[in-house]
Amino acid sequence: MKFVKMHGLGNDYVILNCLNGAPEHLPSLAAELSDRHFGPGADGLICLLPSERGEFRMRIFNADGSEGEMCGNGIRCLGRYIWDRGLSAGRALEIETGAGLRRLEDLGEMIRVDMGPPEVSPPVPAAALGRQWSLIPVSMGNPHGVLFVEEPGALDLSALGPALERHPAFPGGINVEAVSVAAPDRLRMRVWERGSGETLACGTGACAALAAAVSAGLAEERAWVELPGGTLEVHWDRAEGTILLTGPAVTVYEGDYLLLE
Repeated sequence: MKFVKMHGLGNDYVILNCLNGAPEHLPSLAAELSDRHFGPGADGLICLLPSERGEFRMRIFNADGSEGEMCGNGIRCLGRYIWDRGLSAGRALEIETGAGLRRLEDLGEMIRVDMGPPEVSPPVPAAALGRQWSLIPVSMGNPHGVLFVEEPGALDLSALGPALERHPAFPGGINVEAVSVAAPDRLRMRVWERGSGETLACGTGACAALAAAVSAGLAEERAWVELPGGTLEVHWDRAEGTILLTGPAVTVYEGDYLLLE
């Protein structure tokens, strides 16, 4: 089975071309491929599929095999995969996701994605690790909980992340963003992704962080979001009601994976 390994700021995925049919048991295959010791290793699996609504459809599976709705870094990787292989002639395309259609633009080294409108809710208190936390729920087509802190690097995210990810206050689970505001146009962030654990970057999480910060009066509508894997540009276009996410997408290698019966 041929695959391509790609990443957006270190948030890495195995890409499968499923335009002519997908392998069976995708959830278990995603967990197998994502294993960093016994497989190629990744934060998840992305399948390129035909679509009746857009040019293509994306299905994304987390490292534990659970299916996600949307991924900002992953969809940029899929766009780069499509353009590099000449599967789309134009420099803009629409991809169907579990969160709806998303429009991508090829800017050369960077790819811009229209991530759709954010839905920001009032803060929710959540007790974890012996103290109270206040998270701002944000939906980017997938669920996030934004936690403002003085220093994201000081948190034990390996303990706090899973405690908040499946907290009873969030029955469906959330991606957890620990965010500090360095300046009105610069946020710093770490992320614990639902189903994958801590990752080096999260595109939907960066959008959620900016939406929460702007709604709280802490940031401007265009800002740089700094993550362990690099920096994303995020712009909440309030006039259009949508968030634009801009960042790189890189191919690491191509390979053949031996599917054992």
